[in-house]
Amino acid sequence: MNTQEINSETLKRLDKESKDIGMGGYMKDGSNDDEKYKERMKKRKEVQQLRLSQRNNEKGLIIVFTGHGKGKTTASLGMAIRTLGHGDNVAIIQFIKGGWEPGEAKALRSFGDKLKWHALGEGFTWETQNRSRDKELALKAWDKATSFLKDKSYKLVILDEINIAIKLKYIPLDYVLKGIKERPRLTHVVLTGREAKKELIENADLVTEMNLLRHPFKEQGIKAQRGIEY
Repeated sequence: MNTQEINSETLKRLDKESKDIGMGGYMKDGSNDDEKYKERMKKRKEVQQLRLSQRNNEKGLIIVFTGHGKGKTTASLGMAIRTLGHGDNVAIIQFIKGGWEPGEAKALRSFGDKLKWHALGEGFTWETQNRSRDKELALKAWDKATSFLKDKSYKLVILDEINIAIKLKYIPLDYVLKGIKERPRLTHVVLTGREAKKELIENADLVTEMNLLRHPFKEQGIKAQRGIEY
């Protein structure tokens, strides 16, 4: 058994031990014995520290936010703020969206040259009604995206709604897979939009699917509101 296999087995064992101990609170049992609880949490802390010590690799991640639920772009912008807070450069390229300026773009201007924001679409397909023009702009956005993906001075590159551009066949999936694989080793890339392609998901390091349970527009006829949708 090689070192990598040993580490993998160690991680699995520690993960299982952590799960068996539980998170704490009143979830594990109904016991009111505070001393036993303290001992269990002490053990959980020891296991957690070992889990963290075994996970010491670092790499640029491929992150996908997909699904029909709200929050995909919002989640990616949260990562942008976190990255900017550490003093690193961020690039945001918006595909499809772009017919209006969102509140996030106005707020993030305060970071100056640390952030590059390019909204290169002209709006949703039912607004533009010109698929040739939409494809042209999507390809232009991809060209801009690749310039940032190749630039190691950018710690995070966000490709907002690119999954939709791929779905609508404005950008070939092969272009995207090749482009994100050729980025610098420590550059993170986030791809958002519903219905992410299977091949993209399989190549990603982190995938989150936002599921829609309730939506005010659909169920209550409430319009898009400032600060919530834009």
